[in-house]
Amino acid sequence: MANFYSDNPNLKFHLNHPLMEKIVRLKERNYTEKEKHDFAALDLEDALDSYDKVLEIVGEISGDIIAPNAESVDHEGPQLVNNEVVYARGTRENYDALVKSGMIGMSLPREYGGLNFPMVPYVMAAEIVSRADAGFANIWGLQDCAETIHEFGSEEIKEEYLPRFNKGATAAMDLTEPDAGSDLQAVQLKATQDPKTGTWYLNGVKRFITNGDADISLVLARSEPNTTDARGLSLFVYDRAQKAVKIRRIENKLGIKGSPTCELVFTNAPAKLIGDTRMGLIKYVMSLMNSARLGVGAQSVGLAEAAWREALKYAQEREQFGKAIIQYPAVYEMITNMQVKTDAVRTLLYETARFVDVYKAFTYTAQERKLEPAEREDLKYYTRLADVFTPLLKLFSSEYCNQIAYDAIQIHGGTGYMKDFPVERIWRDARITTIYEGTSQLQVVAAIRGVGNGMYLKAMQSYHEIAVKPELQYLKSVLEKMTDQYAKTVVKVNEFEDTEYLDYHARRLVEMAGNIIMGYLLMLDANRDNRYSKSADVFIRIARAENIAKVGYINQSHPKDLGTYKQV
Repeated sequence: MANFYSDNPNLKFHLNHPLMEKIVRLKERNYTEKEKHDFAALDLEDALDSYDKVLEIVGEISGDIIAPNAESVDHEGPQLVNNEVVYARGTRENYDALVKSGMIGMSLPREYGGLNFPMVPYVMAAEIVSRADAGFANIWGLQDCAETIHEFGSEEIKEEYLPRFNKGATAAMDLTEPDAGSDLQAVQLKATQDPKTGTWYLNGVKRFITNGDADISLVLARSEPNTTDARGLSLFVYDRAQKAVKIRRIENKLGIKGSPTCELVFTNAPAKLIGDTRMGLIKYVMSLMNSARLGVGAQSVGLAEAAWREALKYAQEREQFGKAIIQYPAVYEMITNMQVKTDAVRTLLYETARFVDVYKAFTYTAQERKLEPAEREDLKYYTRLADVFTPLLKLFSSEYCNQIAYDAIQIHGGTGYMKDFPVERIWRDARITTIYEGTSQLQVVAAIRGVGNGMYLKAMQSYHEIAVKPELQYLKSVLEKMTDQYAKTVVKVNEFEDTEYLDYHARRLVEMAGNIIMGYLLMLDANRDNRYSKSADVFIRIARAENIAKVGYINQSHPKDLGTYKQV
């Protein structure tokens, strides 16, 4: 009996972060939910106990059902039969187990059949499921669509669609098109409204749609004629029961093979408008994409955890030249760095999830009553933090999980290249994380705002103000110097007042910021629990060396050098 929650003490550590008191109080409306629902949390201890018990269930299902099914699902994959996607046997078994356990719609309010969980335990569940099978995590994780419907849909739409999630409805977000990948404002699928009935109809093609044959789909479409930009796009909900979409094919992918990626043709498909017209991309999809990027962060951390564990197990068992290979410095350094990087992106994942939790809770509160001045300031503050931490998380978690999966194969040697061990599947699954829901390059474009507006620097300074144990002061001193170095480097790059030059160094600046922020977060984790002292020490030394190298490169560059790299 395996349990992917109870065998990983890092999860419970992050579940008990001090900010959870504020998050739970907001989510439970100062614990007044218990007046409407018998099973609502009575207090913080009761809420955390509920999260803990649910995560135990997710951990058990992941360890005993999803993980053992992963290999057969990867081999079998979904099939297209009579214009319907048929999941692999293991996928159906996985989903049925989670539906029966009430694990769909976890973050939805109780009146819609949800558990009213904050993002932190939901994201933890996503990490656990991803460790078991990252491809299946895509299907299960698309319940994020329910959150978008809840946040922006009319009461009629919420009443119609949200209760279906807890009963097992699957979801999809239909955004990408053949000519609109990263550039979603180029979406051309048309939405037209019948002037007599008021019904909207969708016509066009969507491509690379994860779980494309879902029960409930959120579709980005051009509702405004003669427009070519984001202001002409609206968001719609489409019900598969309408049977107005043809599935042209299921893509044959490198990894996450259990998750069907479809090309869809909409032909007069009736749909319902979410919120207001023209706000589809500008507001609703941006919110949806931020949730998806948080989900990819969880998926990446789950993959990193799986790869690190496989590498550790193999290195302990495999003997060469008379001893286990983990006794060789070349190997034990790799494995330690894998563990340290996993700890680093995990602490960034849950810090980001907490920021999202607070701003979402205040957003919902603002719909019910006028916020107090201090609450409005909190809303603004945590919204800004969530906006700049989300792309930072997506960038680092996806890049790290690829590095860790790569190293896991290397530690396995030739056997890692074969189908005999899970690491080759883990590596194939990891590869997509730097690509979908916004490539790493696009995350840098989003994250550079945190450099420009000073939010990353403010975060570093706020972490520095927290008192730490005497034995951690040396790390704090190093981070303080790194912060000063970062601030001066940002000024140096900006002094040329050259946008292209700033873009050229954007990734270096963002990665410098991320290294410092994760260093601070690991130091603060060590301040709460000595178990993280080694990870904090190793990571900060690596991060410092990386930042020094980046500064050295920036210091010897000039805007006139850009021509060297331009391709004619």
